[in-house]
Amino acid sequence: MTAEADAATADAYTASVVGGTGFTGGELLRLLAGHPNFEVVQATSRSADNMTVGRSHPNLRGLDLRFSDPEDLESVDVLFAATPHGVSMGRIDEFAEAADTVVDLSADFRLPEAAAYDEWYDGHESPEYLERAEYALPELNRENLPGADLIAGGGCNATATILGLKPLVDAGALGPETGEVVVDVKVGSSEGGAGGGAASSHPERSGVVRPYAPTGHRHEAEIEAYLGLSVSFTVHAVDMVRGASATCHVFPDEPISKGDLWGAYRDAYADEPFQRIVSGGGGVYRYPEPKAVAGTNHGEVGFELDPGNRRVVVFSAIDNMMKGSAGQAVHAANVALGLPETAGLEFDGLHPVGAP
Repeated sequence: MTAEADAATADAYTASVVGGTGFTGGELLRLLAGHPNFEVVQATSRSADNMTVGRSHPNLRGLDLRFSDPEDLESVDVLFAATPHGVSMGRIDEFAEAADTVVDLSADFRLPEAAAYDEWYDGHESPEYLERAEYALPELNRENLPGADLIAGGGCNATATILGLKPLVDAGALGPETGEVVVDVKVGSSEGGAGGGAASSHPERSGVVRPYAPTGHRHEAEIEAYLGLSVSFTVHAVDMVRGASATCHVFPDEPISKGDLWGAYRDAYADEPFQRIVSGGGGVYRYPEPKAVAGTNHGEVGFELDPGNRRVVVFSAIDNMMKGSAGQAVHAANVALGLPETAGLEFDGLHPVGAP
């Protein structure tokens, strides 16, 4: 056997997806099926037990895999949990026994302290695991991900906001006592999940720009925990399927120049494989847009200076199903396992496309 074959064998990992019928579960299966280092050996679903994966995800009809009962977990190297909030915290002992590495895409482990769950959610069943969990976003937490055995995926709205504001925090232009921030996020219908609800049905959702969380959105807790910022945060549901677009109005205490902004964003993202700076260039797509990153793990950030109002407007756009969920999870798993960061995530998207 050649050295290259030895390396390939050493870097081969089995994986399972718990909660595989949802939109995020489908994206995980799509990514893992095309990943050079993962073999998907199990996908679970209570509602679709023994049905083919392609029945729930028509784009995966070529995948030779059937859903199995989530109570019968196979032993794998990496378990990805794409379950509703509250499920993973109740089953984390089982998940940890079944896999060396658990990547949870719900909100169950993404906040570092149990007190935050008392404030923002409904408490926590397994607070002893919170210290072990590493926040999945590599652009924020890369140095702590290698070797992590519990990885917590970030919320899509928080991810878009954090990616937009982090360069200003790193540059010292924003901090706990420095500058006011007002954030407005527009999100697509897939954020509501495959189950959806009355507000997610097509007749109700089509054509809307609907404020659904004017204040008090739970993702504020992540922004505060990982950036140290208190933000005024509003989320709108809009007429698109994929995407989260954050517009952040930043009022720094000290004057900042356009050159300072370019320096801050280049310093933060010049070496990041999935971050692109899109700020007022030529062409149609002059600022970040979800349509330009649909189906990809890329994030776009941009900015404009409003000196008359001492305001910086920061734009960021992601695919909520990818950079805001499944893509972020696979990216974090790559880092945790020492694999190439871009493995399985090389797709650059399509143009032109319809509504994302």
